[in-house]
Amino acid sequence: MKVDRATRKPPENDWRLFLRLAPYAKRNQRLLWLAFLLLLPLSLAGSVQPILVGQAISFIRQEPTYFFLEGKTFSEGIALLVGLLFLTIVVRSMLDSAQGLLVQIVGQRMTMQIRNDLFDRVTSLSSSFFDRTPVGRLITRLTSDVDALGDVFSTGAIGIVSDLASIVVIVFVMFGVQWQLALMLVAMLVPVSGVVIYFQQQFRKANYRAREELSRLNSSLQENIVGISIVQLFRRERYNCEVFRNINQSYIDAVDRTIFHDSAVSATLEWISLVAIAGVLWLGGYQVLGGEMSFGLLASFILFAQRLFDPLRQFAEKFTSLQSGFTAVERIRDLLDEPIEIRDPETQDVPSIQAGSSGEIRFENVCFGYKPDEYVLKNLDFTIRPGEKVALVGPTGAGKSSIIRLLCRLYEPQQGRILIDGIDIRELRQSELRQHIGVILQDGFVFAGNVKSNITLGEHYPFETVKQAAEQTNVSQFIEQLPQGYDTELRERGTNLSGGQKQLLAFARVAIRDPKIMVLDEATANLDVKTESWIQEALEHLWENRTAIVIAHRLSTIRNVDRILVLKRGELAESGSHEELLAQNGLYASLYKLQLLGT
Repeated sequence: MKVDRATRKPPENDWRLFLRLAPYAKRNQRLLWLAFLLLLPLSLAGSVQPILVGQAISFIRQEPTYFFLEGKTFSEGIALLVGLLFLTIVVRSMLDSAQGLLVQIVGQRMTMQIRNDLFDRVTSLSSSFFDRTPVGRLITRLTSDVDALGDVFSTGAIGIVSDLASIVVIVFVMFGVQWQLALMLVAMLVPVSGVVIYFQQQFRKANYRAREELSRLNSSLQENIVGISIVQLFRRERYNCEVFRNINQSYIDAVDRTIFHDSAVSATLEWISLVAIAGVLWLGGYQVLGGEMSFGLLASFILFAQRLFDPLRQFAEKFTSLQSGFTAVERIRDLLDEPIEIRDPETQDVPSIQAGSSGEIRFENVCFGYKPDEYVLKNLDFTIRPGEKVALVGPTGAGKSSIIRLLCRLYEPQQGRILIDGIDIRELRQSELRQHIGVILQDGFVFAGNVKSNITLGEHYPFETVKQAAEQTNVSQFIEQLPQGYDTELRERGTNLSGGQKQLLAFARVAIRDPKIMVLDEATANLDVKTESWIQEALEHLWENRTAIVIAHRLSTIRNVDRILVLKRGELAESGSHEELLAQNGLYASLYKLQLLGT
């Protein structure tokens, strides 16, 4: 799938993107401050080591040394310098390990928190968002993008702060020792900064493209796995493999471009660090020969040059993860900023459906379209009385399922309103609305878990209540035949159940919640004749004192409903009982006669 450039938000600079993560950093500020406090002693320990090495060389060559070596014998001076050097190595190693541990902990915690917030955001978005967004793209953002974002902190941001602190401390120490060589080394940092900024911009563009190609790759993979039966039945393996190879090649080409820019940064920094050492040897050599500098001080500055560019070299190693993280922030930003179209009322005085309510449903001049300029429902106006059993029929595309989605507030109508017991459903909390509506779809979805958890769906019900709901819907007969009964583990999407058995579980889910309104969208389509007779018997009990809406293509199954609403191109064409509609000899009669001929 191509990226929709028109809807993509304009890029933000790194600082603004970094501020996007500030709330998560604030949640872990204690660990962050502790990691930052270790920066100064860690940087000082690294800066002292070149001085100690230089002093050791000067002491051996009997050149001028610092005061703490005055009057010391050769063995005493060397022992003192080796001891101090060993102490700085131990301190630096311990502080480096402690800081690395803290940074990794913070990174993992932030990754977890961001993924939780993303999942919460995704599950709050309306169905229209999922209509236009491939599942593979969402999975990429919730997994690899979040992992890359975590690297911004665990190996990137704090690591760069540590590197900058090391550079600043080394610069101050160098200027305190010898300002000419220090000035030369600092001047070399300017072209390095320009190179890094240039390749940063190029890498960001290439990395964003690579992430988009990875989303396409995951979308293709997810689509083929979910539709594997169709792929194999229609012998599309070779064609789909060729499509996947092309997408995979595009992804690799995009990744190759990111590798090029990353390698260019590393090579440039390596070259400049060698030039810096050569510059120190050239300028420092003249000063040593002129007696202006000791040989030990020159050795110290050779080490300073290495230490000064080591943080930059480490930055080059962090460059990929850091830029990938900022790219991930851009993509995650788009998801976190995705507007939640269907919200609960923000006022405190939210109306509530009272206990013992009648279950009246009223559509008032409802217009709706999945695209703003293409309505699938037009000026729909009808009322379903309390306790009435109504069937929705009509040709494919007439808008039957759209009515159900609007009633459950999975979508919002562009015009008009929908009322339950006189209350506009937009004024109700979504949890309360869906608690009063029990929906059974044509394809019963099964989650990984046992039978009981697939009936309760996370709510707490006593086992006796679960069993009673299963018995009430005649579902207990097949559950008791399973190996562990209600504790039988079901695989993802219920692959160890038949289509009819999954549908039976859906009936038990609705029965246990005791809704006032029941909706059946081709709910018996996957059932054999015997199982369907069990369900029809159970429905007679479930429908008592409830309002019911039935969508059925087999018109023979809805003869006994109180009223039939016939839809045509999103409009209400006819309304009446089975006999009344046959007598009218209109659209319903034509559909009914066609089905009779088909049988």
